[in-house]
Amino acid sequence: MIIEMQDITKVYEMDRRSLRAVDGVSLQVEAGEFVAIIGPSGSGKSTLMNLIACLDTPTSGTYELDGVEVGKLNDDELSLARNSKIGLVFQSYNLLARMTALENVELPLLYGTHSADGTAARRALETVGLSERADHWPSQLSGGQQQRVAIARALINDPAIILADEPTGALDTRSGLEVMAIFQRLNREGRTVVLVTHEQTIAEHARRVISIRDGRIASDEPVDQPREADAEIAKLPVEEARQ
Repeated sequence: MIIEMQDITKVYEMDRRSLRAVDGVSLQVEAGEFVAIIGPSGSGKSTLMNLIACLDTPTSGTYELDGVEVGKLNDDELSLARNSKIGLVFQSYNLLARMTALENVELPLLYGTHSADGTAARRALETVGLSERADHWPSQLSGGQQQRVAIARALINDPAIILADEPTGALDTRSGLEVMAIFQRLNREGRTVVLVTHEQTIAEHARRVISIRDGRIASDEPVDQPREADAEIAKLPVEEARQ
């Protein structure tokens, strides 16, 4: 089991009252799964994603990431585990404006064990179809292209898991589908993908959908026939496809 959470809670103290953002969640994800976590604003889905990503620590419960109990790691060990095992993709891309696409992709190598000679970064950009944009600044890229650079950056250390928080939230229809097509391709190649979304149509591209409400798992169901992003792109009107 690559992700195994048992009775995880996250409590925030606010104005002399306790807010249980995550309330007793137990979650297991096997290697090679494609899981979507869906829920309305305030449901706790992003808090849960932060806990899975080791960006936050639970108030109680246990979490094993690829067989390692996260709660027993010190800060340095936690950073190393996060950098080597998890590739993060965010809605806002988080690219540095004064770095080229290639340099942005290489950033995680500063904290890893691989050398930054450009080879791995160019390979990652090729994976997302942007090898010809390696020397472009973020301001020279569309939103969809910037998100694909962010996915390439998430892949640079060859992580076991890709975690994506609302990765299509700021994108138009075509760009969002192109991102989902990349995730589906990575999953078919054996990569574990977990994404957070509030859109049902995006969640239906995954093979399993977990619904979160009031900090708890409301449902956890397989998707019998996931939507195929490549097929949906092919059906877009010509004028929309050119945007």
